[in-house]
Amino acid sequence: MTGPGPRPLRLFASAALLMGLLPQPAAAFLHAATAAAGSGRALYVEYCAACHGAELEGQPDWRSPDANGLYPAPPHDETGHTWHHDDAMLTDYIARGGQAVLDDMGVTFDSGMPGFGSVLDAREIKAVLDYIKSTWPERIQALQAQRSAAGAE
Repeated sequence: MTGPGPRPLRLFASAALLMGLLPQPAAAFLHAATAAAGSGRALYVEYCAACHGAELEGQPDWRSPDANGLYPAPPHDETGHTWHHDDAMLTDYIARGGQAVLDDMGVTFDSGMPGFGSVLDAREIKAVLDYIKSTWPERIQALQAQRSAAGAE
């Protein structure tokens, strides 16, 4: 004869969550991440979607420069390269704009990405990034988190 199985444990955990019995740091973390992704989505729609797409799909042919030498806005979903960069670089890119960051890096192509540091504070930029990251598959989230951790060292 076997025990009652995992169902009672899941019911207990669900009840504990609903009754507020989770440790406060864990509950606060879950709430903050959810709130950041929600406010980040609204900020993304307001400031980013016109170029990067409502579904984070980017502009067509984003890997090739246009007639003026500017690259179209890339996707921020898993098909793009946003997740290839650490959080510090992404935050800087959003705050100061692409050209300033690329110039500092010695990269020689023109970016049409404006800076949003005068309209979005650090908390709002983080919320936008949290929203974007929340749409990625777990594997890509983990890879990008590793890059961010390595960049912070």
